[in-house]
Amino acid sequence: MNRTTKKLSPATVREILEILGQTYPEAHCELNFDTPFHLLVSTILSAQCTDQRVNQVTARLFRTYRNPEDFLRLGQAGLEEEIRECGLFRNKAKNILATCEILVNKYGGEVPSTLEALNALPGVGRKTANVVGSNAFGIPAIAVDTHVFRVSNRLGLAEADTVDKVEAQLRERIPRQQWIKAHHWLIWHGRRICQARHPKCEICLLNTHCRYLKT
Repeated sequence: MNRTTKKLSPATVREILEILGQTYPEAHCELNFDTPFHLLVSTILSAQCTDQRVNQVTARLFRTYRNPEDFLRLGQAGLEEEIRECGLFRNKAKNILATCEILVNKYGGEVPSTLEALNALPGVGRKTANVVGSNAFGIPAIAVDTHVFRVSNRLGLAEADTVDKVEAQLRERIPRQQWIKAHHWLIWHGRRICQARHPKCEICLLNTHCRYLKT
């Protein structure tokens, strides 16, 4: 990150977003889900795990276990075995079951539809709450994962060294009505072009804006 460069102008931000939108018009959440509960579980499982692996696990898991009550009947040992391939399975199982208890006892088995309530659930931090809130309930939010963090700093949409600061800067600089779409554009660009170790700068349509390329 080049900290000496100036903050991008609103016109440049609009241009970057236009290019991203034209490049990834079909961008969407790549975790497979049918219900807000499925997305919540999938997002918890996605920590330090690829969406592809999570989708493989949940394709099997959700065929049998559809709701919080099903998961509670499965129990810690059973859930650990089902999600072992996702890594950190013991802690993830513990958090998922603790969340299921709250969903059943406090929300009638439903996933709450506010970011504040989501963020209070075990194993659900701000990023997970933003993912579930935006994708399941259409709440304007920007979830900053490793791809959003990297691409935002490289393009100058943010100049920050923490997730919270990047999110705050993106919320300030990107129009609210574009938060959800921009979140997906940045993830897709990070996965397909602006990769961490070997970015494909030579074919990137944003390389003239890239501060990473200029350093």
